[in-house]
Amino acid sequence: MALERKMFRGMFLPTEVVKLKQPCFTPGRLFEPGKYQAADLPDVAFDMGLVDHLPPVKGQSSATINADGGQAQE
Repeated sequence: MALERKMFRGMFLPTEVVKLKQPCFTPGRLFEPGKYQAADLPDVAFDMGLVDHLPPVKGQSSATINADGGQAQE
């Protein structure tokens, strides 16, 4: 039997960039899989286990990540 790793909103900083693994449907918006700031995602995405930490970045890049990345539809 596989172990499930459950994530919740409290495990992430509001400004942390996280990975949405699957589409998340809410009454007002569709969140496509991709990178988002944790504060931008709904609670249901965390409750359903759709959010995960991004792997550490190798190297010394000072470039910032665009959290929207054109992934979200409004």
